[in-house]
Amino acid sequence: MISPLAHIHPSARLAAGVTVEPFTTIAADVEIGEGTWVGPNVTVMDGARIGAHCQIFPGAVVSAIPQDLKFAGEHTTAHVGDYTVLRECVTVNRGTVERGRTAVGAHCLLQAYVHVAHDCAVGDHCVISNAVQLAGHVQVGDWAILGGTSAIHQFVSIGAHAFIGGGSLVRKDVPPFVKAAREPLTYAGVNSVGLRRRGFSEQQVLEIQDLYRIVFLSGLNTQEALARIEAEIPASAERALAVAFVRAASRGIIKGPGKKGLDEGAD
Repeated sequence: MISPLAHIHPSARLAAGVTVEPFTTIAADVEIGEGTWVGPNVTVMDGARIGAHCQIFPGAVVSAIPQDLKFAGEHTTAHVGDYTVLRECVTVNRGTVERGRTAVGAHCLLQAYVHVAHDCAVGDHCVISNAVQLAGHVQVGDWAILGGTSAIHQFVSIGAHAFIGGGSLVRKDVPPFVKAAREPLTYAGVNSVGLRRRGFSEQQVLEIQDLYRIVFLSGLNTQEALARIEAEIPASAERALAVAFVRAASRGIIKGPGKKGLDEGAD
């Protein structure tokens, strides 16, 4: 159902079954998938690519231009995956020339007042809680959960299945499968509850815990820790993901508890 009180540009491409409520504005270069509900007082701007069966609540703005002084009007996009929910006043800015797109995956929940800046990439099945702020170029892996009012520094990566405690300032990369909390942000264990809920076996959880004990609690530097992991921890998809993430962490990873950072660049 399309409300007669909505303003939809004739060039916008809306699939079958899309609902648009009153006082919503949809620009010309927009695609919206079947069955998506766009609530009242939503603004969908040029470059929006919204999937099927999404829900977009009042006050949300999808695909506004980047808050980046280098942006020169280039054609870029903002993508929202199927079955994703954008709650009240969520903002998802489109990309810049560097990556060309901002992307939020499928089956995500972005709660009220979340901001996703230009060139971010958010995976599938993520929960981003109220008032979380993602700066430009942030990457968030699948199944990650970000606690409310957290602020994520530009270019930070957060690994798959990670859990960030509410109110966190995330200045360093957060490896997959871990919990991070406190100030400054610190390793707080493995996200074992979340992993078990998603079908990880007890053996998988134990091996992940062993792996991160080496990274965060052994006193070894990063390269020594990775070498020991590859020598002592059985090969698995989880080990490969964790090792590759830590090795590629250009900003360095978060600290271990009560210790100086494990990377030269740690705060």
